[in-house]
Amino acid sequence: MSVRIVTDSTSDMPSDIAEQFGITVIPQKVIFGTEELRDGVDISGDDFYRRLAGSDTLPTTSQASAGEFKELYESIANGADAIVSVHVSSALSGTVDSARSGSEQANINCSVEVVDSMQAGMGAGLIAIVAARAALSGGNLREVVSAAEDAIGRCETFVLLDTLEYLQKGGRIGKARAMVGTLLSIKPMIILRDGIVQELGKERTHRKGMARLRRVTEEFAPLDEICVTYATTPDEARAFAEQLSPLLPEGKEPLLAQIGSSVGTYTGPSALGVSLLRSAAK
Repeated sequence: MSVRIVTDSTSDMPSDIAEQFGITVIPQKVIFGTEELRDGVDISGDDFYRRLAGSDTLPTTSQASAGEFKELYESIANGADAIVSVHVSSALSGTVDSARSGSEQANINCSVEVVDSMQAGMGAGLIAIVAARAALSGGNLREVVSAAEDAIGRCETFVLLDTLEYLQKGGRIGKARAMVGTLLSIKPMIILRDGIVQELGKERTHRKGMARLRRVTEEFAPLDEICVTYATTPDEARAFAEQLSPLLPEGKEPLLAQIGSSVGTYTGPSALGVSLLRSAAK
């Protein structure tokens, strides 16, 4: 039994992790004016943030089209018994709809199951990794989908932002809208719940926000997986990951991933977050 795993670049899946688990990543698009760039292909995370800092207007994003999904499924279907396609929350993006349309159009001889992760960033990425592990262990379509669905119920993603400006202007602010009128010095914290952005809290300084991130992560322990995500501060993220390492089973270390342009358009620079999977035994 061979089940192929697909995700989209909104998952912020590091290329080495995708390669390790055999996960195919379809790029989303970021648009500066009339220039359309494929996330992680035509523009890297570092290049995106440099360009964002020098841009007078905020970029926009666009999901991969149904036609692009069709082509992707056709390109990986040979020798596969099924494809499981794990994507960003349908409440935040039309990617799930594009994937389902593409699967219906694809001329292939295997089933495609599209999974709404109810997450974004490495929340979706961790769910895709769980699905990939199940597939590599010889799981069939139902077993792989079941593993992904179980992971959805155990996944949390929360982020410390420098400002709500990008979420607000990008139209992805969800139930965190109530924080918009707060003082400029406030560092907002958001969490994904029910597939949408909600308020987690706010702190007056970045340092206090980081301490709050750590406390929230600890509250979800015991944990099976942690990924620390960052926009423009890799050294800070690496040090924070080391602090969180004791929360994982012995021998496991947190993953580290840069927030790419698909998500960074809405979080902005200086964002730092945590995606995690609570222990299945909890």
